[in-house]
Amino acid sequence: MASTIDGTGTADDRSMQVRVVAAPVRQQVFETMRAAIISGRFRPGQRLVEKDLCELMKVSRPSVREALRHLESEGLIETVPNRGPVVAMLTRADVVGIYQVRGALEALAARLFATEASDAQVAELEAAYDALATAMGSGGIDNVLPAKDRYYEVLLRGAGNAIISSILRTMNARITLLRRVSLSSPVRGPRTLREIRAVVSAIKRRDAEGAHQASLAHVAAASKVALEALAMEGQPAGADQMPIR
Repeated sequence: MASTIDGTGTADDRSMQVRVVAAPVRQQVFETMRAAIISGRFRPGQRLVEKDLCELMKVSRPSVREALRHLESEGLIETVPNRGPVVAMLTRADVVGIYQVRGALEALAARLFATEASDAQVAELEAAYDALATAMGSGGIDNVLPAKDRYYEVLLRGAGNAIISSILRTMNARITLLRRVSLSSPVRGPRTLREIRAVVSAIKRRDAEGAHQASLAHVAAASKVALEALAMEGQPAGADQMPIR
């Protein structure tokens, strides 16, 4: 009998079973479920039944419950009366708001990086950009996302403002969901590289305003592509809820 929460197989599907390693099992459960949501394996609106999750991952209910609490704090799931936990669906307003906040904070980080980062950190940022370009050349989104995360990790650390990092960390899962959508566009990859190259070039010149504007332009372009992609996934114009795939 097919599992309620696993639309691609049955409860004995071993691809999501948690392996016991040094990290705490509860952390592994959280990361496994988080990855399943971000990758689209668990779909927007899909119920996440504790019993099925335990059977799928071969873990205890307390581990699953804690993971669900963490996922809810990240905005990836929501608890619906009479249904329990379900994978969250972002509204259009959510998507627009996320990109607005992301754009403002990343642009500020780029501005600060241009003036505050050391020459070694600038070189590290350029190396992270080169790694991203290599990943995009591979054509696999699962290679691109970690490389883009690495680029932003270097950018935020060099900006020297822990508050920016803290705020973006709370949004990171939803940003990754949307990043997967925007980067799935066949034309988005080359444009993304050009946009980020403009940010890095401005930073290398120590042009704070140029870095700020280039970062804003990059996020605005990503927002446009993501919203267009989401609108094409079968939702009528003006629909309140958008499935994030």
